[in-house]
Amino acid sequence: MRQHDTLFIGGEWVTPAGTGTIDVISPHTEEVVGRVPDGTAEDMERAVAAAREAFDHGPWPRMTFAERAAVIGRLAAIYESRQSEMAALITEEMGSPITFSNLAQAPQPLSMLQFYAGYGATFEQEEQRPGLFGPVTVRREPVGVVAAVVPWNVPQFVSMTKIAPALLAGCTIVLKPAPETPLDSYLLAEMVLEAGIPAGVLNIVPAGREAGEHLVSHAGVDKVAFTGSTAAGRRIAAICGEQLKRVSLELGGKSAAIVLDDADLPSSMGMLAIASLMNNGQACVAQTRILASRNRYDEVVEAVANMVTSQPVGDPGDPATGIGPLVAKRQQERVEGYIRAGMDEGAKVVVGGLDRPYDRGWYVAPTVFAGVSNDMRIAREEIFGPVLAVIPYEDEADAVRIANDSDYGLAGTVWTADTDHGMDVARQVRTGTYGVNCYMLEANTPFGGYKASGIGRELGPEGLNGYLEYKTIARLG
Repeated sequence: MRQHDTLFIGGEWVTPAGTGTIDVISPHTEEVVGRVPDGTAEDMERAVAAAREAFDHGPWPRMTFAERAAVIGRLAAIYESRQSEMAALITEEMGSPITFSNLAQAPQPLSMLQFYAGYGATFEQEEQRPGLFGPVTVRREPVGVVAAVVPWNVPQFVSMTKIAPALLAGCTIVLKPAPETPLDSYLLAEMVLEAGIPAGVLNIVPAGREAGEHLVSHAGVDKVAFTGSTAAGRRIAAICGEQLKRVSLELGGKSAAIVLDDADLPSSMGMLAIASLMNNGQACVAQTRILASRNRYDEVVEAVANMVTSQPVGDPGDPATGIGPLVAKRQQERVEGYIRAGMDEGAKVVVGGLDRPYDRGWYVAPTVFAGVSNDMRIAREEIFGPVLAVIPYEDEADAVRIANDSDYGLAGTVWTADTDHGMDVARQVRTGTYGVNCYMLEANTPFGGYKASGIGRELGPEGLNGYLEYKTIARLG
């Protein structure tokens, strides 16, 4: 078992203020695989004080962008050397299939570090513009102390969408990992020490909701960067609004995959399996609404059902596994509640249902519903599990209408033999990210959503902007 007795604050491993602990439980075995301190409000006070000291008086914000980029590059090199270890650790703590951990859980955070290291090498802090009475300097400065609050589903991915650009900007950070997945953050702290990032620039305090709210509302925090549920995002936005504190929110999704009549189903299903079932369905960008025309509806339902049943369900540490367990018993029960709701509303279970694949572990049967209308709960609410709803449409305009008929606007896809036409469809769907015959995220492009899917963008140059304040200096002569 992985045992940690300290917190990472001010560049040191320090004794926590309280005696509470967080047990990390394997979703596969239901056994305790790790234990860390349960951070308190007092621990958050110490972490914010360390970040505040490092920002107000330390060297990090006063270095050039190129100097900080070089340090981020060192961190990236260390991360690369340990990415297999990171992938295995995330699989152990939250049940992500090892193939997905090796594909995304560790490599994508690495790509973010690499992008910002390269982008920052030539980034200019000041820009000169002509003014009416003389030159004007536009200066970019770090926003200050950042509270990064992250969920459990892709813990390093969401952490790094905040840490990498914040570091390049010159901010200092307090990271609050989710109680379900704190172990990977300890490995990250080891890398930060090895890379020589100054004390207090990154502080890590695993904790629950109460200590997390203390961090968010702390007067010493200049910006909150949050990824999680829309309900929690609304609460955080209200706190930040009262304090006029900067905030970025990456929230939920209920993304639609539009299957056009010219799509080649056999070739589409391989990529759609990744897009819809990634990380056991525990992904905010998962394509869980699959829209099929009435002309090919039965054919698409059959193809989707075959795609789902072809994914082996089992031990997430086995490279042959396609779908592993959900992160916690409460999540298992929540997803089963949605399956029951779909049945109660009249949708037809094509594969899956309420019979659990295993007696031990927090598994649910991957489920496909047919006969779904877009007003059903399983079509409107984020389930966060391997549950897909196949919804019929009349024509392409109707498909776009259904895709847009959602409180969310995070992601989406279209599947077609004509990629140019697919681009036309993509331009009509109101989401922050989209794919034609695929779904992927790139470190150099913005990620975020419309509507209830959040506020702001992460990744790419746009992600850096969220950690900068812009100052205009006009002068005569």
